[in-house]
Amino acid sequence: ITLLQSDIIWEDKNQNFTRLERFMREIAEGTDMVILPEMFNTGFSMNPENLFEDPRSVTEEWLRRMALQYNIGICGSYIVREDEKYYNRWLFIAPEGRVGMYDKRHLFSPGNEHAFFSRGRKRIIFNYRELRICPNICYDLRFPVWSRCRNDYDLLINSANWPQSRRDVWITLLRARAIENQCYVAGVNRVGIDGTGISYCGDSLIIGPKGEIIASGKQNSECIVSADISVEQLRDFRCKFPVLEDGDAFTLDV
Repeated sequence: ITLLQSDIIWEDKNQNFTRLERFMREIAEGTDMVILPEMFNTGFSMNPENLFEDPRSVTEEWLRRMALQYNIGICGSYIVREDEKYYNRWLFIAPEGRVGMYDKRHLFSPGNEHAFFSRGRKRIIFNYRELRICPNICYDLRFPVWSRCRNDYDLLINSANWPQSRRDVWITLLRARAIENQCYVAGVNRVGIDGTGISYCGDSLIIGPKGEIIASGKQNSECIVSADISVEQLRDFRCKFPVLEDGDAFTLDV
């Protein structure tokens, strides 16, 4: 897994694609998956009417091109309009085509996200190269019921624009999600200052199912974070310490 902890040029898609392509040329050979931050092509903007794309438009085509060029799965979120509604949509593209799509469920009301975007209605899990993946976007991290593992996924991904002022919360919640769900967690966050003056410090993390930090990004610096994870080792740990079997049954009201 490789996380691209980048700065994001405010509301400038072409510049962001160019910056990310420089990162892509540096990823380690053998990487299966590249994870980008939330709204990686614009920053966390509440200006969807000027930045939206229709499905299968410019950003999806860029992701598709990167997937084919590097033979990887690549994912991140961006602004999409569908049925006259705007969504903060996370997309996963594999070399063979689209694999997973998730619309952000928990919209960040303190930042007024709910006033501009429609929330997602579906929790998804999909398979990629023998790995079962559950995606989240930023604020979703605070709502553990939404991402509760019932032995149905192996990796929880969170693509974020998580402010520096809540850095300790980011790190704590990522580790908590790994421990309670006995899963790998990959959380990628941006760095820099956005167009509204909010600062982001990175701290992108790949975490193991015991809450151990496997790899971490530098604070306040663009970087590439990579680590190997093992589905076989995860299954062995879950078998020896079967916490998930004692979980509560429940349904989600979406």
